[in-house]
Amino acid sequence: MGDPGFAELDSVQTGERVAGSWKCQDPKLALAPEAVTSADRYRDREQVDIVVRGLSSHLRLALSEGKFYLHGRAPLIAVALCDLPRCPSSYLPAFLHLASDMSSPNPAAARPARPVMRQRFSSSSFIQDHQQYKAPAPVTQTIGNVLENASESSPSPIPRTANPISPDPKKVTDSGIVHSIFQHRDGILPLGTPRLVATIYYKSSEPVHPHLHPDSSPHARPGDKLPHPMVPVGSAPTIDIEKLPREPPAPEPEPLDHLYGPYVSQLCLTNFLQIIESLPIPHQRMNTSHRCLDTQEHPRVVEVTFAPPPNPEYLSFEDLRKHESIWRFEREWNVEVVLQKESAFRRHKRLVVFDMDSTLIKNEVIDEIAKFIGVEKEVSEITERAMNGELDFSASLKERVGLLKGVPADVFEKLKSVITISPGAKELCRALKKLGCKLVVASGGFQPLAEWLAGELGLDHAFANHLEVDPASHTLTGKLVPAHPIIDASQKRSLLQSIAAENGIDIAQTVAVGDGANDLLMLHAAGLGVAWRAKTKVQLEAPTRINGESLVDILYLLGFTDEEIRELTA
Repeated sequence: MGDPGFAELDSVQTGERVAGSWKCQDPKLALAPEAVTSADRYRDREQVDIVVRGLSSHLRLALSEGKFYLHGRAPLIAVALCDLPRCPSSYLPAFLHLASDMSSPNPAAARPARPVMRQRFSSSSFIQDHQQYKAPAPVTQTIGNVLENASESSPSPIPRTANPISPDPKKVTDSGIVHSIFQHRDGILPLGTPRLVATIYYKSSEPVHPHLHPDSSPHARPGDKLPHPMVPVGSAPTIDIEKLPREPPAPEPEPLDHLYGPYVSQLCLTNFLQIIESLPIPHQRMNTSHRCLDTQEHPRVVEVTFAPPPNPEYLSFEDLRKHESIWRFEREWNVEVVLQKESAFRRHKRLVVFDMDSTLIKNEVIDEIAKFIGVEKEVSEITERAMNGELDFSASLKERVGLLKGVPADVFEKLKSVITISPGAKELCRALKKLGCKLVVASGGFQPLAEWLAGELGLDHAFANHLEVDPASHTLTGKLVPAHPIIDASQKRSLLQSIAAENGIDIAQTVAVGDGANDLLMLHAAGLGVAWRAKTKVQLEAPTRINGESLVDILYLLGFTDEEIRELTA
């Protein structure tokens, strides 16, 4: 037999091998010697050429389950199967099966439909590729009837917009599922599910790429040099490049705002929601919504509400605010994210306590006083270390006040022309007063300027340190008045709590705004504690931080839109 694999053909009563070819035993199926190629040709060329001559009128050609059913009315049918995968030669006899009596319905209809391997993994017709997955239609007529009727009436052309495959009503139904990038589950969230609000600010004043290359800058001239690189504020304990460690810094996230737009883009929101949903949540489904608080086209401030929050057993709300994924998101998109628990108290505040120096005003008062006596450098160094939490505030305050001995007592009147009120401070205080809030300034500075600032901004109370004055010489003695407590971190927190209690204000309806280490206790005690353009340590430890250009940005945290803010500040 030559090839032992072809011995199995003897069990298939379709033909016998004669002189390297196949000869049919059925007289009705006259198979020529070249009907099936030899095994050697099959192995060499990896193809099979089947030439069937003299077929009867009732034979049909079909392909099912790896066997050939030959049918048709033509006297000559040639089927070429090219690029077949190489397989053992013993499988070849099973591919050939000739049926003489084809008057019965197509035997393929009785078998379940199965996907078949095509010559290529894809073809030019999507419909043709997926026809095999539809349930086979029942055969109600023979091939002969179809061919006889084809000459009588030609089918109408299928419109280009029509679907040539009618949908199966048993399998193709409208599921009602809204497709999204998230894995939603059926059902709604339980009543009372807590919600979180994320206010996303784009830092338009501090773009990641503030400097353009001279070649792309319209105002550049040939020979211009690139500016010296700067360290972003808040990203390192120091912004002095010479003091930074010499080892290579950790790789920063790739900035994306210069690629997708200097605003809170749709892709930015999508990325944020992906990060939130990647955290374990107590329910399988998350609901989200967002509002553009300033403009719809290119928003700078967007409010995102989502529920439920991450599982508190896995990730507390305090830890979520400082999560590494949130930090990387802020760096990548050049934004700041402020997270709050959604409640009625978030939108309705009644008490706001401000720090004065570097918050309501841009100056440090004690440094301005030191300029008059030429000790600005010494005082400024102590002030900076105290605001960063490196020194005890009370001890450092006494040390700085001691350097002011002999300064004329009217120095505060001269300072009023030097003091610069922070941008947006007047508008913010005006809006909060219209909302019925009680406004207080609690400063580690000095009482004369705190009272003057309260009058300028319409504040209700002013608390600051009292400097002792020599009545004879009308100069500062370099000491604090013992009768008045030092306004340090604990005293600011006590003022916040006592004023709220005296006026029957829930602590959740309070706001604290500051920039120094002596404000941290107050920021944590308030319902909303905002570190405004704060020192590095304060930004790391404060519950909320904003580094905007105007204090009006705080109103966005209360849920007000730009239109409502204009109405309140008018």
